[in-house]
Amino acid sequence: MSSPDPQVRAARNQSTSSARPGARGPVVAVTGAASGIGALLTERLAASDEVRQVVAIDERRGDCVAARWQVLDVRDPAIAEKLRGADVVVHLALDLDLETDAAARTAYNVRGTQTVLTAAAAAGVHRVVLCTSAMVYGALPDNELPLSEDAELRATAEATGVGDLLEIERLARRAPRAHPGLNVTVVRPAVLVGGVDTALTRYFESPRLLVVAGSRPAWQFCHVDDLCSALEYAVLEKADGELAVGCDGWLEQEEVEELSGIRRMELPSTVALGAAARLHRIGLTPSPAGDLAYTMYPWVVSGSRLHDAGWRPKYTNEEVLAELLDEVSGRRTVAGRRLGRKDATAAGAAGATVALLGAAAVVRRARKARRRI
Repeated sequence: MSSPDPQVRAARNQSTSSARPGARGPVVAVTGAASGIGALLTERLAASDEVRQVVAIDERRGDCVAARWQVLDVRDPAIAEKLRGADVVVHLALDLDLETDAAARTAYNVRGTQTVLTAAAAAGVHRVVLCTSAMVYGALPDNELPLSEDAELRATAEATGVGDLLEIERLARRAPRAHPGLNVTVVRPAVLVGGVDTALTRYFESPRLLVVAGSRPAWQFCHVDDLCSALEYAVLEKADGELAVGCDGWLEQEEVEELSGIRRMELPSTVALGAAARLHRIGLTPSPAGDLAYTMYPWVVSGSRLHDAGWRPKYTNEEVLAELLDEVSGRRTVAGRRLGRKDATAAGAAGATVALLGAAAVVRRARKARRRI
């Protein structure tokens, strides 16, 4: 038999070089592995004695030297070949950036998930783990406290990225029927904290905490380390199905204000929602009015399936809130828009009321300008 081509031999050597000798755990592919949660999970799995090998997939190579890297866009059908030999795929290549164009974000998130699910089935992958958010349950005044994993998904597409997450949930439900033998696990974290930037973390960058009159907020956080440990449970099939993850219990708005030391600004719902909608419509803020619902009504999850499997969060809500406050210290955001240093000083000195009036004045000026055109 002739010797293999040198390029083929090199590829084979690369495919086995990062596998642990004698290890019997799964081969796990992680998309979005170069940054954020994907990078954290890649490092965690690469260090685990229960994982044989990690295949890291992203558009650029990341820092984890123990992983085998594959550089490509998750929307590329060629990803199917890169997934061959993997037992589990964790799909974390999502764009939920507040500043990304909404249409482009949806196109990336939905097509990427579709491609990964189809490619995983074609490559003979046993399980795909997707990560959405507990936001898919919706924030509603009649929500139970806490919600079970089986609760109806009643969210709408009116909040940032939630429409994408709902479509990903739909794809997750459909995939096992379209691809028999493929199992799909969905992990839904509460308010995520730890190097992430969302409309909900920006809420704590405001000079005052906006409280909508008559609302009943309940705050539950999820530290990124706890999310990674929950994802690891899903990878190792210690828990499956729909998995909600977060700190135990929740904090009432009054507790959040006491712990944070940030005073509230209470507004009627018509004023708060109307201003948010107008500011977003003319492009002054990245957050649509739908984001406000998640600061008004509860969407706390029980996490019972993970708990039944033996998983426990490492952090409490109080600890995660303290970390979030440290993280956002020095930043100033009004109505979801992060301000520059000069604007932040003015907003801090004048207070949220003046900032809101200033935003309303900008809206009025924009209207007048449009009339003159």
